[in-house]
Amino acid sequence: MYNLIIADDEPRIREGLLSLYPWEEWGFHLCGAFENGKKVWDYLARCKTDVLLTDVKMPVMDGIELLRKISENHIKIRSVLLSGYNDFEFLRQAIVYGAKDYILKPVKPEQLSATFLRLREELDKERNNYTQPPSEGYYDKIVFSVMKYVQENPRTANLEEAALRVSLSQNYLSTVFKQKTGQNFLEYVIGYKMQVAAQMLQDISLKTYDVAYELGYDNPKNFSRAFKQFYGKTPREFRNGSDEIVPSQRDG
Repeated sequence: MYNLIIADDEPRIREGLLSLYPWEEWGFHLCGAFENGKKVWDYLARCKTDVLLTDVKMPVMDGIELLRKISENHIKIRSVLLSGYNDFEFLRQAIVYGAKDYILKPVKPEQLSATFLRLREELDKERNNYTQPPSEGYYDKIVFSVMKYVQENPRTANLEEAALRVSLSQNYLSTVFKQKTGQNFLEYVIGYKMQVAAQMLQDISLKTYDVAYELGYDNPKNFSRAFKQFYGKTPREFRNGSDEIVPSQRDG
């Protein structure tokens, strides 16, 4: 439902516009009716409005002046003008200031209906475009950023921090990550830790508990359990069976 306001200085026309047309069926919530452009302008300063249906000739501030102020202040609203005059100059100014339609009085119900159904379609498309998921490239960048975070922080990497870094909720990030990689965030973290662990265990100067601590396991037994679950053998069995044990590359 989109917010609609009406402006016309003639009470009879205002009342007719308020009561004779099925605004809600057309997708609009009628928020108010005003007798001049000044009152509309004051209202727009306080309340979000999607569509304005306004008469051209009104006291205090007419419809053209109202549209000019709306345009100059970059207020996002769709405007439709009502007029009893088929005046080219009014029509020209209406176009200049962004009016979506110019309807002559007396108002024909079929024309009003067609105009507002078209406006609703435009607003629906705008809303859908705004809420469409970002492109695949966007998601790829998100996942790459999260993977980089894990690789740079294997000891402390966690979903909460990862989500903060990419400005997504934890649930949303989990869904995106699973869709793009085929595994959930925790599975990726554990898998990366185990890959690093296998490399570190080839350094015979490192104790198993050193490797465990570097990867965020304060209890070496928990590390050994995770390692065996991942590789099918304990760190000791893996180290004893490794054909590529290399000396430490660290200084000292």
